[in-house]
Amino acid sequence: MSAGDGPREELVVLLDEDGRATGTTPKAGVHHAATPLHLAFSCYLSDGAGRLLMTRRALHKPTWPGAWTNSVCGHPLPGEALDDAVRRRVRDEVGVDAHDVRLLLPAFRYRAVMPNGVVENEMCPVFAATTTDPLALDPDEVDDARWVDWSNFRAEVLEGRRPISPWCREQVALLPVDPWSAPAQPRSALPPAARDV
Repeated sequence: MSAGDGPREELVVLLDEDGRATGTTPKAGVHHAATPLHLAFSCYLSDGAGRLLMTRRALHKPTWPGAWTNSVCGHPLPGEALDDAVRRRVRDEVGVDAHDVRLLLPAFRYRAVMPNGVVENEMCPVFAATTTDPLALDPDEVDDARWVDWSNFRAEVLEGRRPISPWCREQVALLPVDPWSAPAQPRSALPPAARDV
């Protein structure tokens, strides 16, 4: 990229039904009514004292604008290890360093449709991590954030008493009771496209 060029276009990794990479496509246009299956991740950040960082998605985002959800979601770049992608997006979105990043749901996959017909269609391994840093939210990504007691949050989500993004609802039902003390799951259970980097 020459000095006069703008930022490089961000790409996401496309997948087949077995989780193997089939190519890439620009992130900016990947979500629509026929969104192809692609690789993503979610992360649940704790402050080390039993609290989860909830975030509210920026109001201009194309998928689930303004929805409350888990701490950070994102897409690894082509050739980027998922652990590195988690740390990068945590820094980018909420301005902190993620420590003790551990893989908890290596095979999580979901599909969800917004009322306007835009589709999320992802193989989305789920991670937990901790931080003690003060937040510095990126308003392009995050409209608001708050620390909440994990046990209360989990109970409210499982009982349908807390409005939350569809992927977060599904993930909470599968996560360990205490995600930050649970053992990490093996990388061998990741989709092949995520194991190969």
